[in-house]
This record gives sequence, C-alpha cells and structure tokens, in this order.
Amino acid sequence: MEIKRFEGTGRMSRVVEFNKTLYLCGQTCSDVDSIEEQTKCVLKKIEDLLLKYGSDRKHIISTTIYLRNISDFDKMNVLWDDWVIDGFEPARACVEAKMARENILVEMSVVAAVK
Repeated sequence: MEIKRFEGTGRMSRVVEFNKTLYLCGQTCSDVDSIEEQTKCVLKKIEDLLLKYGSDRKHIISTTIYLRNISDFDKMNVLWDDWVIDGFEPARACVEAKMARENILVEMSVVAAVK
C-alpha cells in the first residue's frame, strides 16, 4: 500500500495518508495569545486540512490534545464541544505537556478517515 506525504518541510509532513486514513501533524497557532484564540485557530487549521485532503470533522477517528497548562482544560473544552459534531465525537486524549515554544498553549494531533 502506498504512503502519501503532503506539505513536507524537510523535517516532517503536515499530512500523511495511508490506507484511506489521514494523519495530521500537531497543529498549533502561536500568533495569538489566549487559550481561546489559539484553540479556535487550531480547530480551523484542522478543519481546513481535513477538507483539503478528502475528510471532514465527521470522519475524525482520534485526537490528542496537548495543553501547556492543564488549568486551561475547561476553556479549551468550551470551544472543542462547540466544534465537535454531535454523534461524531472522536476518541480523545488530553494531557499537560511542555511545548516546543513558550508561546504555544495548545497543540492537537488528529487521525481521520478519508471520505
């Protein structure tokens, strides 16, 4: 089976497709300051990538969410809960993690089926 890699940077691919499954690298938005704004931005990036490569929110299989501060869990979840489509909730994990850069508050990595 063929592995397709998209938007490679020399270090990683933003999206990899294998066996009709999309694997999105961790999505971040460090150009805004609040957990709410970063969460909105990350969710938009995820949705845009899914649509670009033949999937959508209804086809997300799993999401791993990394928070700089677990105290932001409730604020992030307000936006997540509005974004996720009822009846199509993915498997999910959420952990507190040290981020690659100080200004990153949230990072999400997604696995989704191709439509």
